[in-house]
Amino acid sequence: MAVSIIIRRTVKDEATAGQLAPLIVQLRSRAAIQPGFLTDQTFSCLDSNDEYLIMSTWNTLDDWNKWMHSEERMAIQIQIDGLLGEKTLYRYYEPIVGGIPSRFQS
Repeated sequence: MAVSIIIRRTVKDEATAGQLAPLIVQLRSRAAIQPGFLTDQTFSCLDSNDEYLIMSTWNTLDDWNKWMHSEERMAIQIQIDGLLGEKTLYRYYEPIVGGIPSRFQS
């Protein structure tokens, strides 16, 4: 079953955004050719001008983890986190089919 990875970044000023843009383009273009990659979408927060959210969808969590921990990706990510002055936040989600998952049922 496909998984979605939610990636949150805070970009504090226009100068940082300008330096960040080419790194994000590199990540997106390289991710798109990885095994298991399905799609991604970037969102700008309407009630916080400096917050951006990326939803990346992969065939499996294992596919994502291979890309996430690859030397190629990590090298770019280190540059991104250095520019932002904080670590990028990642959250992992899977679709729910049929209501509340069994882990919450008695």
